Formats: sequence, structure tokens, C-alpha cells
Amino acid sequence: MTYQEALEWIHSKLTFGIKPGLERMDWMLEQLGHPERNLAAVHIVGTNGKGSTTSYLQHIFSIAGYEVGTFTSPYILDFRERISVNGEMMAKTDFLQAVERIKPVVERMPLESDMEPATEFEVITLLMFEYFGHIHPVDIAFIEAGMGGLYDSTNVFKALAVICPSIGLDHQAVLGETHEAIARQKVGVLDQKVPLIYANSRVDVERVFQAKARETDSPTYCLGRDFSIEILGDSFTYRKGACEISAIHLKLLGTHQMANASLAITASLLLEKEYPRVTKDIIKKGLESTHWAGRTELMRQNLMIDGAHNQESIAALVAVMKNYTEKPIKILVAAINTKPAAAMLEQLEEIGQVSVTTFDYPRALTLQDYPDKYTKITSWQEWVDEAKSPDVFYLITGSLYFISQVRQYITKELA
Repeated sequence: MTYQEALEWIHSKLTFGIKPGLERMDWMLEQLGHPERNLAAVHIVGTNGKGSTTSYLQHIFSIAGYEVGTFTSPYILDFRERISVNGEMMAKTDFLQAVERIKPVVERMPLESDMEPATEFEVITLLMFEYFGHIHPVDIAFIEAGMGGLYDSTNVFKALAVICPSIGLDHQAVLGETHEAIARQKVGVLDQKVPLIYANSRVDVERVFQAKARETDSPTYCLGRDFSIEILGDSFTYRKGACEISAIHLKLLGTHQMANASLAITASLLLEKEYPRVTKDIIKKGLESTHWAGRTELMRQNLMIDGAHNQESIAALVAVMKNYTEKPIKILVAAINTKPAAAMLEQLEEIGQVSVTTFDYPRALTLQDYPDKYTKITSWQEWVDEAKSPDVFYLITGSLYFISQVRQYITKELA
């Protein structure tokens, strides 16, 4: 099997859609000898902030000298970014080895059981567990859940800790219509006595989290109650009891990123006994070296890309941009059909002139799907080529699948 054939085999599972439930994962993992049981791992769940929180943790533990696995989605440039060690995507040879191990199991399941075929995300998750559990063991893994938690295909291991950066209204058709219902799904990954670290300002979500923590006898650590951040300009100070880490300067922009970083700090401190090389100095160094492709990323001096793909992440982006530049802002947006595009576009109108476009992706909104009041760009590539006036700041946002294509296009142009 070639690399391309292996990729095509994985992507062919997209036709099976989304199927919440763990029965298929349990069956396949048993056939593989339960690689997930070999992992020491932290589970990151939530609506927004999973990727950057994972990246903070990866940088901290890698700089401390540990071998660190990460599982994230989606990818920006290469599929193999989703499964990485110390920030480096898995090698093609390892990828092929993992696919060849799991493929017979995946294909046998609907033939040898009464279960339906595995979905694409289940296959990718299985690939990750086989890689970190058998092929390339790591000291610690940071595993980002998919859209849910309780029935998410990642929810098959006992975590060292569970981190939840945010609860927002996204994927309601699968997770529920309210913050409370979504919170119940996300925190459903929590096991007995596993610490829960989170940021939250909603009473209904707090109620759900505390009820689950009582049920599992889990300690909880909430930003603003058990630890805090003091923001001073473009830096912040972290405090938890007698522990203080001061003057932390992040490359990732926005106060929401400072909040995400504080969750990563708290998790690092809680794991200090098992990972003693993670010191306060290492934590600060790791945070300050963290970058995350496609998130408030400057591709040119006056052109930024950001994968803000729901109302909460758009709100965070708007807050960042209000203080970022005094130039007029021209914004290009492309979304997918599961997102509240009209509401997102209205939010972006607060900071600049909004245009919309479409891109090559099965669930991408067409130009006709957008409200008529926005300028419709038939070729986003031409828009990018022309976005070079020194008197204007250009912002491209929306679906991370769109941002991935834009980033690849600009990166080739810069090469």
C-alpha cells in the first residue's frame, strides 16, 4: 500500500458519517490488544481552545525533555499533523505501518459483528492509539476529543487529567441545544478521581461539572476560583496558592489565550510528581515558545489568518482585532454548512468590511447560501493575490478546512 492509497482508504470512511458511541472502538481496540491501556495521557475536551491548550502542553513537556504525543484535529498542511511527537508529525513509514495494522481489524468488524462500519474519525483515533500505544510509545500524550466527549471515540482511556477550555453552542444537532446539555456531553469523559481543570463563567455549566465531579469523586480546578491570571498589557501573571509565574508573554493573541495557557499551567503543576522535570521556568519557557498554525497567524505583515469557526471563537477574534490595528480591516470569510454563518458575519462587521467566498470542501457554503448584503468573491485565490495594500489590514477567517487551503496557497507563494 502506498501513502496515497492509505490516505484514500481513511478518507473513504467519510461516507459513514458521524456515529456517536463507543462499541465499535471497544471492539477494534480489543482486536489490537488494547493499545490505549499503555498510554499516560491527558484528555482535552470543550468547544473552543482545545488545540491551543494542547499546543501549550506539548511545548512545555517537550522542552522539559519528555517525549510527547499529541492528537489534534483538523490538520492545516498535512494529514499526519493530527498525530505528532514533540510537534513533529508522524513519519510516512510509521503512518503506513499503523494503517497496515489497523486496516484488517477495521474491515473485519462489520463482517464479524453486528456493528456498522467504522467512521473516518474512529479510524483516525484507532490509528493514534495503535501508534502511541504499540508502535511509538511516548512519555505522555495530550489527546484532543472530537466534537463531543461522552460518546466520542477518544473516550476509551483513563486520563491523568481532563481539561475543558470552554463550553459553547456548537454541533447542537449531535450534542444538544443548550450549554447545559453540551457540558454534560463534554464532561462525560471524566473518570473516578481524575482531576478536572476548566474555565467557565456560566452557572448552568458549573452545576453540570460539579455534579459529575461529585459522582466520580474528582477534584476540580476552576479559573477564577482555584487559580487566577492577572493581565498586564500583553503579558499576564499566573497564581495558584503560593505558586506564581509572572510576566508571561504569549505569541498567541488574546485574553482567551491567556486563559487557555492558565489551564495548561495548572495541569502541568498537577502532574509535577509524575513529571518532575516540568518546573515553573520550563512552564514559562514552553508557553512563550508556543505557536499554533492558523490561529491569529500573520502570513504577511498586514495579512492574518484565523480559524474562528463558531460564534464564540469569532467573538474572541473580534476582541483581539479591536486592539490589534488602527488600519481599516478587510475580511474574507468561508464557512461550512453546520455553522451559524449569518450570526458570525454580523459579529465580524463590528471590525471591518466583510466579503464571503466558497472553497473546495463537501460541506462548504456556496456563494448563494450567504446573505445578499455581503460582497461575494468567486475566487479567494485572487482576493489573496490582491490583498497587498499597505494601508489596509487583511483578515481571512472561518472554517479551519478553509484556513488550511489558504495557508497552503500563501506558503507556496512565499516559498
